[in-house]
Amino acid sequence: MGLLRLLYQDPLTFALLAVLLLYSVILHEVAHGWVASLFGDDTARRSGRLTLAPLPHLSPAGTLALFLVGFGWARPVPVNYSRLTPRRAGFFCVSLAGCAANILIAAAAAALLQSARISSVPLLAKALPILVYINITLGALNLIPIPPLDGSKVVMSFLPGKVRQTLTRIEPYGFVILILLIVSGLLTPVLLAIQKMLFTLIALMLQLHPA
Repeated sequence: MGLLRLLYQDPLTFALLAVLLLYSVILHEVAHGWVASLFGDDTARRSGRLTLAPLPHLSPAGTLALFLVGFGWARPVPVNYSRLTPRRAGFFCVSLAGCAANILIAAAAAALLQSARISSVPLLAKALPILVYINITLGALNLIPIPPLDGSKVVMSFLPGKVRQTLTRIEPYGFVILILLIVSGLLTPVLLAIQKMLFTLIALMLQLHPA
């Protein structure tokens, strides 16, 4: 989804989405740092990365990718996993926190779309479905267990130390592997399956807590 075309077709919607999507990737990273602080690691706090101010978080490449291809990233929040207590539960929760943030943003946007008032505001009626889709895509992509994506760390939290170290060694090559899988189309069925699961999860959440 090339969102940059909106800049020419509908500048107002683009401006709104620019803010909402940038904060989607920022909140993804802040969530990692915030949950890490709950488990005893204040590295993100000491690094000034629990702020909602955009500049400490933004990655130029990740921001550009967000608007060119529909998914992107912010600068990773530093986490010292050795300081988490209990370590295994902390590892799992910190790893999952970013994806959970994107799912909650998508759920909130979907809940707003159910409101009759939103239909009378064309700007929001146009922007919110895109916000839902992209946050689900961000959440789904990050759940894939390929280093350095969050899904790999979620899996690592269940693995013994030696196996975890082996997967960690793959991380420097993970981004190249990920791009090759995306370009080849091999990752598409997996991504679509996770997206479908997340859409179903959000639908259930909205049924339990109707707008």
